[in-house]
Amino acid sequence: MARTDFNTLLEAGVHFGHLKRKWCPKMAPYIFMEKNGIHIIDLHKTVIKLDEAAAALKQIVKSGRRVLFVATKKQAKEIVAEKVAAVGMPYVTERWAGGMLTNFPTIRKAVKKMATIDKMTNDGTFDNFSKREKLQIARQRAKLEKNLGSIADLNRLPAALFVIDVQKEQNAVKEAKRLSIPVFAMVDTCCDPTDIDYVIPANDDAQKSIATILDVVCGAIAEGAEERKLEKEKEAQEAEAAEGAKQAKPRIKKAVKAAVDAEEAAVAEVVAATEEAKEE
Repeated sequence: MARTDFNTLLEAGVHFGHLKRKWCPKMAPYIFMEKNGIHIIDLHKTVIKLDEAAAALKQIVKSGRRVLFVATKKQAKEIVAEKVAAVGMPYVTERWAGGMLTNFPTIRKAVKKMATIDKMTNDGTFDNFSKREKLQIARQRAKLEKNLGSIADLNRLPAALFVIDVQKEQNAVKEAKRLSIPVFAMVDTCCDPTDIDYVIPANDDAQKSIATILDVVCGAIAEGAEERKLEKEKEAQEAEAAEGAKQAKPRIKKAVKAAVDAEEAAVAEVVAATEEAKEE
């Protein structure tokens, strides 16, 4: 069953592409028609591609891996921050720092620096600095929080990248491709889909369109996380049951031995009584 339908996408304006003169010919398979100089996206194909992407993202999250969302354009920032944070995934809505993927250890050092500043603030070390030093450190902390705060818990490279506007985020796409990280993206009619592993043909400018696509994607991610949680609980229960059975085994063995000994003793008594009766 599809996660969304034609009418929902139509109402959200997902079908509106860019001006015909700005189109990328490689997006031709996803274009339905041209109207008033604007390309119209084939929403039937969008439904299919969106379902494929959602299913793949669900499996990634279910396996315990993470998806990094990238959307630095003004229309998408707040929507991504709200919806992606709700499902516990990392995201970048400010500037894409060069080397965020290809030079990941350096990025992690910057994140750790932010944690170090927080630690100094909590243990009182921060109070020993001069007023000027405090101001410099506070500014540095604010800058790090703005650019890297949303990926503070990303301890290793993401398993996938989800991009909104592949033209604007081309550096992120290039880094992902260099590291063989699969890229999921909303791709408008003016964009080149060549480097995108999971193309979702859609209007990447309208807030309602972005929100509608993200609702489906985040819904799939939430399902994957929930299924992983249930599997973990099941595994824990099975492990607990196995441990209980392991501990119960000696007790059962002892009880069986006691029962056998008691039965043998009873048989011996009967035999002895029978022999006494014969002697009399």
